Amino acid sequence: MVTEIANKYRALLGMLPELIEISGYRNDYLSKKMGITPATFSAKKQRGNWSADDVVNLMTIIENEDVDDYCMLHLMRESKKNEDTLTTNDFRKAIGKLK
Repeated sequence: MVTEIANKYRALLGMLPELIEISGYRNDYLSKKMGITPATFSAKKQRGNWSADDVVNLMTIIENEDVDDYCMLHLMRESKKNEDTLTTNDFRKAIGKLK
């Protein structure tokens, strides 16, 4: 379980630059809200060297419907990789057998 949490955190770190873009906020706005210089923000964004506190702070700022939708889509795609899925036709056949 701990490994799963660490892997999800690592995935989130990798997604941060894209989440920032999807949020629609400019880097200078985000850096000001986080209390860091634009240069520091840019460096963190490029290198991905965010602290856990940075990640929580940043996610709190950029959380909006677009970011939530993107994260939900990512989670759905990941869950499909780990679970068996049914095609629409297989689902209809299974439902038909239940009636």
